[in-house]
Amino acid sequence: MKELVEVIAKALVDHPDEVVVTEKANGRNITVELHVAPSDMGKVIGKQGRIAKAIRSVVKATSAKENKRVDVEII
Repeated sequence: MKELVEVIAKALVDHPDEVVVTEKANGRNITVELHVAPSDMGKVIGKQGRIAKAIRSVVKATSAKENKRVDVEII
């Protein structure tokens, strides 16, 4: 999941070298934290959070195949 979020985020931002993705596992639950440059925050969230919702939807669909629950947090 970490790689998927990283690829999507780097495609969206102006400073792909500042994208940092960390993954924390707790049983079947996984939390993926996405850190981007402050100037790129709006590009990752999108208008009314649409891009953030789309990222979460893609990750959720991928994680369902693996019987895991993944939460994406944009920090």
